[in-house]
Amino acid sequence: MPDLDRLQLHPPSSADLPALLAFELDNRAYFEHWVTARAPSYYHQEAIAAAIEQAQREREQDRAYQYLAKLDGQIIGRVNLTGVTRPYFNKAALGYRIGERFGGRGYATRVVALLLDEAFGALDLWRLEATARPQNLGSVAVMQRNGFHQYGKSEQAMFFQNAWSDLLYFERRNTQTMA
Repeated sequence: MPDLDRLQLHPPSSADLPALLAFELDNRAYFEHWVTARAPSYYHQEAIAAAIEQAQREREQDRAYQYLAKLDGQIIGRVNLTGVTRPYFNKAALGYRIGERFGGRGYATRVVALLLDEAFGALDLWRLEATARPQNLGSVAVMQRNGFHQYGKSEQAMFFQNAWSDLLYFERRNTQTMA
């Protein structure tokens, strides 16, 4: 069993560029099986550098928060909060991806738990939302293990791999904050 306590989240920095590019290239085909493919132009050093800079700007503007999930310094996944909406709602959308060779060992569940601590702690968010295709049983399980509950389903909502797919909608509220 992997030592999940060694997992850490870090905002991406320029120092991560070579390792992040390698991570994305190594897992490209695997990720494209589950999520919409990135443009081929993304898989180059300049594009990764630009993405890191954009992530830093969005963090400074309180619009999005991206993190690299690292185990003993090695990138094993990515997790992010996008669409940060303040005031009134204090919500964001959760997304994550774990490298293929790290799947099925509890890393995704732990990475999302670490992000929940950050989101409901330092970032003072009230609600997180997430979507998953029903076929992605692993992602549905990660949501459930982290206290998300399904609040909706839309049929044929996403065109993916030449077919329309349903989407499941999940939410989790900050139970530590009083309204």
